[in-house]
Amino acid sequence: MAERMIEVGDVQLCAEAFGDPADPAVLLVMGLGASMLWWDEALCRSLADAGRFVIRYDHRDTGLSTAYPPGRPGYFGGHLADDAIAVLDAPDILAAHVVGVSAGGGVAQLLALDHPDRVRSLVLISSSPATPGDRDLPAPTPAFRTLAATASVDWADPASVVAYQLEFTRVLAGQDRPFDEAYHRELVERDVARARDPAALQNHDLLDGGRSGHPPLTTIAVPTLVVHGTADPMFPPGHGEALAGAIPGARLLLLDGMGHGVVPADHDALATAILAHTAPGPPE
Repeated sequence: MAERMIEVGDVQLCAEAFGDPADPAVLLVMGLGASMLWWDEALCRSLADAGRFVIRYDHRDTGLSTAYPPGRPGYFGGHLADDAIAVLDAPDILAAHVVGVSAGGGVAQLLALDHPDRVRSLVLISSSPATPGDRDLPAPTPAFRTLAATASVDWADPASVVAYQLEFTRVLAGQDRPFDEAYHRELVERDVARARDPAALQNHDLLDGGRSGHPPLTTIAVPTLVVHGTADPMFPPGHGEALAGAIPGARLLLLDGMGHGVVPADHDALATAILAHTAPGPPE
């Protein structure tokens, strides 16, 4: 499917759709620091072939969407939820099943809290509660903390950015499975080459996350599926357990060996879970 640019005031968002617009809409929300390419086209097409109208898009400061000067984002974390609504408005979608990964799961939670009429259901992958609460959540693994503390990158050098992103992806994949370096190198290289300004990714680290001023997660009333990997080094499984426990009626699916994010090894399991959860009638 062809990419299209969506105008949101003075901001441009790049989006791409798969499937028949008459089918139930599924909006895919990627985590921070990653463009829509991290929703693999094969996964998008498998959902579309099964009768879903699938939309993926680039957040601000990723891919072909508007890029701000590094270190000076002209927006706040809450604007990312507004952007998701704009992506739905462009093709006149009244409500969609929203699937978010990592911080994209946080955006999905805020959508359900602030725009409940626009959300039919939630699938929250590798995510964590997006509103404050008395939760004793587990810390990232030592491998993740070490990388976060020691990694360096020259944002003016595409090769350095690729190396940095690849190593970060390697750690996020966890330690329970072999790392598919060839697949991820090709993905990272495409992502860096496609971006308006790869250095603008740094702006996502400066966002407030939109964690205050929202109703509690206990007010989410749409069917919710929480999918979490047992080998997630950034948000260990306790994050998924806390999230599922905070949202009334939410179900938790733990995937053995899955790290943080969406990789081909988990596509079949994720597609099966998403399709079952978004099927007409009560989720299975």
